[in-house]
Amino acid sequence: MRKIIYYVATSLDGYITGENEDVSMFAQEGEGVEQYFYDLESFDTVIMGRKTYEFGYQFGLKPGEPAYPNMEHYIFSNSLSFDDRNEQVNIVPIHLDNLNILKNQTGSDIYLCGGGTFAGWLMKNGMIDQIKLKINPILLGKGVKLFGDCCTPYKLKVEYSQSFDDGFQIVTYQIVNN
Repeated sequence: MRKIIYYVATSLDGYITGENEDVSMFAQEGEGVEQYFYDLESFDTVIMGRKTYEFGYQFGLKPGEPAYPNMEHYIFSNSLSFDDRNEQVNIVPIHLDNLNILKNQTGSDIYLCGGGTFAGWLMKNGMIDQIKLKINPILLGKGVKLFGDCCTPYKLKVEYSQSFDDGFQIVTYQIVNN
């Protein structure tokens, strides 16, 4: 069975964007960012919620186009639709059965791209298998929380940690009890 891996940038205080979806303080370059892009090459499938997909529009993503050309996209939404969509982009209803179908297909592990609300829903339902945090040495104070409003307790175990000269870290956590 494929794992769902939540691989996301975060501030030290647990925000994946600042206020008004501002990501300007997050690292945009450096060895840690290069490692992240290298790691993305191992995924053939990405899942995200509607808000995360639409967030890409401000960075040049066109509606209906894949954000990651090397991956099959599954956008979980009950309202999103496109007049014209690339065959790599699939819109699926927000339902656990759809996630279980994906997890049982052959292929690489599944990249969960951003989305505090969607990630929180997945966490609440025990669907995230691993968390990889790109920890930026910043404090934001406000914004989108790492897991939205989810408050389900979990115990995690550090599997691997990388530190970079600019203070950026990538830490991989295995979920011990879900």
